[in-house]
Parts: sequence; structure tokens; C-alpha cells
Amino acid sequence: MVVELEEERPWAWRRDFLMLNPAGTLPVLVRQQGFVLAGSYAISEYLAETHGKVNGEQPPRNPLFPGSAIERAEVRRLVDWFHGKMDQEATRYFLEERVYQRFADLGRSTPDTDIIRAARSNLRYHLTYLSHLLGDRQWLAGSELSFADLAAAGHLSVLDYLGEVPWEEFPKAKDWYLALKSRPAFRPLLADRLPGVPPPQIYAELEF
Repeated sequence: MVVELEEERPWAWRRDFLMLNPAGTLPVLVRQQGFVLAGSYAISEYLAETHGKVNGEQPPRNPLFPGSAIERAEVRRLVDWFHGKMDQEATRYFLEERVYQRFADLGRSTPDTDIIRAARSNLRYHLTYLSHLLGDRQWLAGSELSFADLAAAGHLSVLDYLGEVPWEEFPKAKDWYLALKSRPAFRPLLADRLPGVPPPQIYAELEF
């Protein structure tokens, strides 16, 4: 599948975008046939089920949700943890305070230091839990790479772009992220840039 990326600013509540997804959230997948699918969970499940079918191949069974029913349930639990709990307690605060208000009228000209301080504390809590998971697992949900790893890495990539991840305090999390960061499929994500908000130099480096 060839994907064309389009920039969308969710804080703008653009009418045409709300016609695609009334929730006003990202990501949104629009197929040429007019099919619209919103939400990272739904999109990932859809891609896992249809991968390869466009070429007449038989796709592997749920490559992002490997293992037994119990193992797949653990993947889904962790996806919900990172896209729900971590997003609400850390990622969203950093985005709103350090990115959104640069472009949207939120009534303030500078980030709220109390919110940033709380977000940093919450982020350490989530990194501690991530490190705990990696204590006896190769990947977050078990022995195989899964959607749980991609969900966590997506959030940490955003926070790393903003220079907010204290990697030196969490060596297990750092090693895990380096393993993901080194995968060819992850490289396009590291090439993304937000105008007016440059990342730290180490953001795209494979060793840091």
C-alpha cells in the first residue's frame, strides 16, 4: 500500500476534516475508494487483516497481534494503556503546552510550568512501567514485536522530538527504543519535522 501523508492541525477543527472524523482526532485513513477509518487502533487492525491482499497474497494472521488469544489480549491491554492512559497523563500535556499553543490561540503565550512539571513526573511513571515490562520480556507484550511496541514507541518518539525523555534514567527502555528506532520501517517517522519546532540533534541518531 502506497500512503500519501497530509498535514492536519487537530486544534484548528477544520470543517472538511471534521466531515471525515467528527471526533476531530488523528490519525485518519482515507482510501481511494472513499473508505474512511479513524483511530490508530482501528487502522492498525484493518491493516493487519488486509496486508498483502492487494497483491493477491494471503496475509499473515494478525502480524501486529501475534500469539495465542491470551497473548493478543495482552497486546490490546498495552495498546489501550499507551494510547489511553499515557496519552492522557503525559503526551497530551506536552503537545498542548509546547506545540499546540504555538499555533493555536489558547489564551497564553508560554507553557504552564506546573502542567509541564506534572507531565514530566507522569512520564517517569510510564517509563518505569515500560522498564518493568521489559524486565522479563524481549518486547513489551512478550517474545514478539507487536502493536503494543509501536503504540508506545509512537508516543515516545513525539516526546523524544520535544527533548522530554530522560533516557539516561531508564536504560532498559532506551535499549528497547533503540531496537525499534533502528528498524527500516521506523526511519520515515524520524525524518518528520514540525515547522518552527526543530528536534534535538540526537532525535534521528541511532546511537545516543
